[in-house]
Amino acid sequence: MEASNIEVKELASASQKLQSADAETLLKAASKLIAMKGKKVLEFPGGAKTSDEAVQAMLGPTGNLRAPTIQRGKTLLVGFNEDVFSEVFGS
Repeated sequence: MEASNIEVKELASASQKLQSADAETLLKAASKLIAMKGKKVLEFPGGAKTSDEAVQAMLGPTGNLRAPTIQRGKTLLVGFNEDVFSEVFGS
């Protein structure tokens, strides 16, 4: 995050396990989800249109919320893809 000059406003400890219900709460507060896993990038609507598929895209194999999870305005980003980060954060 420092390399891209991204300011972190809230940081959650890795020992704090956020699961499916937490992911759904985050997604309902967002207008869009961008879920990234390497080169694979999926986009889902947020808010009332939250789907089980979108929530599952936010979770790792252990059922916990994947990292990093970033809220940028009303867009929720989960996972990492350098091209998407460059586009969203303009770096």
